Amino acid sequence: MSIESSMPVVLDRTDRRILEQLQRDGSLSNLELAERVGLSPSPCSRRVKALQDSGIIEGYRAHLDARKLGLTLLAMIHISMDKHTPERFASFEKTVDACPEVLECYLITGQAADYMLKVIVRDMEDFQKLLLGTITRIEGVSGVHSSFVMRRVVDRSALPI
Repeated sequence: MSIESSMPVVLDRTDRRILEQLQRDGSLSNLELAERVGLSPSPCSRRVKALQDSGIIEGYRAHLDARKLGLTLLAMIHISMDKHTPERFASFEKTVDACPEVLECYLITGQAADYMLKVIVRDMEDFQKLLLGTITRIEGVSGVHSSFVMRRVVDRSALPI
């Protein structure tokens, strides 16, 4: 990634309103979006295209209800690695990226762990299968500490704009 592509983009008030509306409902038609932000459809479409081209809008997805899909156990797993080498980290990251149960994976600092995973499964039996059948079998994993989510207090994906 170049330095320019990681620099923040300057947004005007209309761009911010567009992004706020799309974060609330990414399925809005261009006409609905234009009405909500006070633009005519053509300029609105051009602005959305520019936001997409700049990489600010990375894509669109449906937000699913995990419970209705039977996914009721949410866990945070802290992973310690035996060696801090680029090859070891790359291998770990490739393996967890291939696990659909892993919702998020962060390389962290300031803890006894090297990685923090957010995982979702149906129940404790599925968690045990994931942990013992996949996570602990990854070469280099030397420690695993799991915490289970009792209740979601804040759960949002919308960014403050």
